[in-house]
Amino acid sequence: MERTFVGTLKTLWRYPVKSMQGEALELSEIGEGGLLGDRAYALWDMKTSRVASAKNPKKWADLLNCQATLEKMPQVSEPIPAVQISLSNGTTVTSAQPDIDAILSGWIERDVQFLSSVPETPSLDQYWPDVEGTPHRDTVTELLMPPGTFFDSCPIHALTVATLERLKALYPAGEFDPCRFRPNLLIDTQAEQADFVEQNWIGCVLSIGDSVTLKVDTACPRCVVTTLPQQGLPHDLDILRTTAQHNDVIAGIRLSVMQAGTIRKGDSVWIEAIASS
Repeated sequence: MERTFVGTLKTLWRYPVKSMQGEALELSEIGEGGLLGDRAYALWDMKTSRVASAKNPKKWADLLNCQATLEKMPQVSEPIPAVQISLSNGTTVTSAQPDIDAILSGWIERDVQFLSSVPETPSLDQYWPDVEGTPHRDTVTELLMPPGTFFDSCPIHALTVATLERLKALYPAGEFDPCRFRPNLLIDTQAEQADFVEQNWIGCVLSIGDSVTLKVDTACPRCVVTTLPQQGLPHDLDILRTTAQHNDVIAGIRLSVMQAGTIRKGDSVWIEAIASS
């Protein structure tokens, strides 16, 4: 298969606790389930038996104001390390503390449990704002999560700088910071590209660095999280409205792991078509 160079890996992120801010990395091991330690933990709403997610911001928007950092680099075939969480009220807690559930429940003012393993049938509530072009409007639906994971749909999410720049050109007043979109991989295509260039890669194989290969499965539809205040960014419904008006609510791609290995910031990124049988 012929490979085509498409850019470099500008930034990579891991999000140890679902819906909390994550950590930018210089390198990461990629396993079958994505970046080691990514979405390894979550909060569980004891009242609704759902995973806590900022996709339902009326309850959980404050998760985005918390910072989660693994206490050491995770290793293949070893348990995921403990995570340190800086809460929005200034409190710091670690997953090793026996009273973590009480601390988190007091902070969020809901009865929650800190999860290090995935329930049998994980799901979350997703609020759809009143934005034309989204599948639902001003309603809450249930999102079933892939079994055995705290992911919404896929183990790895990637986005290009070109897409962020295109969205910014369409809505100059908007702050299209990558953290609104929560990608694992931000790819710099380093040249003027067609609009939303990564969508042209769907169905292909993405190679990163010396060993990792990922299959580009689908485009990535956006949600209310892109509009929420976080990391000093304001609430802005027009972030989502712009993606809906100009690209069917799509920004980015979803990927699955074909070959595990190590990726590093600055790695070359290549694309190749899958040979037809």
